[in-house]
Amino acid sequence: MPTAFLFDGDEHAPATILLAHGAGAPMDSASMTATAKALATAGFRVARFEFHYMAARRYGHRKPPPRAETVNPEYVKAIADLRAKGVTGPLIVGGKSMGGRVASMIADEMFSKGEISGLLCLGYPFHPPGKPTQLRTKHLADLKTPTLIFQGTRDEFGTKDEVATYALSDAIEIFWLEDGDHDLKPRKNISGFSTAHLKTLADAVKAWTERIVR
Repeated sequence: MPTAFLFDGDEHAPATILLAHGAGAPMDSASMTATAKALATAGFRVARFEFHYMAARRYGHRKPPPRAETVNPEYVKAIADLRAKGVTGPLIVGGKSMGGRVASMIADEMFSKGEISGLLCLGYPFHPPGKPTQLRTKHLADLKTPTLIFQGTRDEFGTKDEVATYALSDAIEIFWLEDGDHDLKPRKNISGFSTAHLKTLADAVKAWTERIVR
């Protein structure tokens, strides 16, 4: 079956961002929707899609998240299906948490083929919460694809101090969002922000894309 997409933004935008969801929430979760709309406002065409296990939940089939690497082929297929829909031009792949991790595992293959221009991760799950030694970073050490990771300073999947010790490729840039949690959301009573982080994120993605896309 062809991949089902949710689109935001102008179909004639100069670049498209393909986003997959996190392990536990669908592509139309509040955080994914807000992020997609912020990126669309910044001038991107945004496409969201779901892995099969998440799509099946919409029909009452409650399936747990599979091992991330097992859905790599689904991400590759989503790229092909997006192109088959007539989406042309530069493509950035990525996603929220697990979605970004899956995208990171197929990024170099797609980048080497000229299929994508970059990788965008929204809250990368560097390790499971409370298990800082169970790292998910091995493939990130030699990553060739231009990569931008947004991480909240309160993210229990990888704190600023922890991430500073990791061996990460020079192709990776990390943008820290003050007081953000794993959804990149700050506590308004602490930071004074509510939705301001989304505009900061979208503006940073736009500036980064203008640097990496030739």
